[in-house]
Amino acid sequence: MPVGYSVTVAFVALGTLCALAPVRRPRPIADVSYHLGLVVNELPFTAFLWLLIWTSVAFAQSDIATPGGWATVGLAVVTASGLAVVAWRGLRDRASVERAMAEGLGAGWRTAIDADLAARPRRRAPLARIVLWPFVRRRRDVERVPNVRYGDAGRRNLLDVYRHRSRPTGAPVLIHMHGGGYSRGRKNSQSLPLLYRLASHGWVCISANYRLRPDARHPEHLIDLKKVIAWVREHAHEYGADPATLFVAGSSAGGHMAALAALTQGDPGLQPGFEDADTSVTAAICLNTYYGAYYGQGPESSPLSRIAADAPPFFLAHGDKDTLTPVAAARQFADRLRLASANPVVYAELRGGHHAFDLFHSLRFEAVIDGIEDFAAWVRLQRETTTRLQEGSHRADGEPRAARTPEAGRTESGS
Repeated sequence: MPVGYSVTVAFVALGTLCALAPVRRPRPIADVSYHLGLVVNELPFTAFLWLLIWTSVAFAQSDIATPGGWATVGLAVVTASGLAVVAWRGLRDRASVERAMAEGLGAGWRTAIDADLAARPRRRAPLARIVLWPFVRRRRDVERVPNVRYGDAGRRNLLDVYRHRSRPTGAPVLIHMHGGGYSRGRKNSQSLPLLYRLASHGWVCISANYRLRPDARHPEHLIDLKKVIAWVREHAHEYGADPATLFVAGSSAGGHMAALAALTQGDPGLQPGFEDADTSVTAAICLNTYYGAYYGQGPESSPLSRIAADAPPFFLAHGDKDTLTPVAAARQFADRLRLASANPVVYAELRGGHHAFDLFHSLRFEAVIDGIEDFAAWVRLQRETTTRLQEGSHRADGEPRAARTPEAGRTESGS
């Protein structure tokens, strides 16, 4: 019996099973299931290639000529079928994002953004990158400026700047905060395909560390994010950015922080020592986010308690098989935000998506990135249109008032 081949096939089969039907409890088993299933769920092509290579080697070495060997081949065939289902679910999430955009922005949302950008999601996904090098996030046309200090908490108050090597000016800004349950994690680890894509298309992107538990507690993490926003307002022009357009984003706990920042703009109680800084944001992007209360604290530490009519536009994406931050909470947040907010809410529920789907180049995350880029384009155009209308209204209102001066009135009446 080919032991090495059997172990490999069994490992991939277990990962595929966890991708299709993740275990939710008990917690230790659920954690193992999550880690095994996550990689296979986002990288089914890589898992299939690994399976194919080992099967080919086993046949080439004549290791299959036993009942155990043929049983292993049978398991490999069943596993390949499961991987096809996993890949199909990831492929279908493009349609899920499209539906979410239409529901959140209106059926004609594509006509409100740049024509070239609107056509981009209709092109085929970058399959070569997804299949052959999903772990490679860097792009040659993007440079990273690492370890820029924004606060006084040592390495926990450092950020990285991503920008196009041509160094354009007037670029919009995206700030991303990593996840990790507020107790672990680091910048330059999550949503990198998103940061590199936007930077490649002319954005300036920020990925920041922040203070972690147990040395820090809420709202200290949120204060760090607001310090990053204040830093961007003061210094981002040095990197070619126009901080007038500033999107805040996060994954898991980072999404919790991003949502809170978007819903507490300018709150002086959350800006100790920099109360006068502008911490407003243009919109928020929350990926596989936790929306509940902070550890041992009351509802005021939850984004749900901060929802108001003046909330900025939100883009939310959550996997329906997330075992760490259950999808029910994301649905609740989206529903309550839609009821209260005067601005649009895009909620994309990813069929078969697990927690931390934003780690790799995958069919699912590439579709989400397309949606984020289109959402940002829509929001930016709406802001520009509103600004132009307001400026036009001011000019139109000013001219008649000038014509109605007493001198003008006497001239028009002939007196």
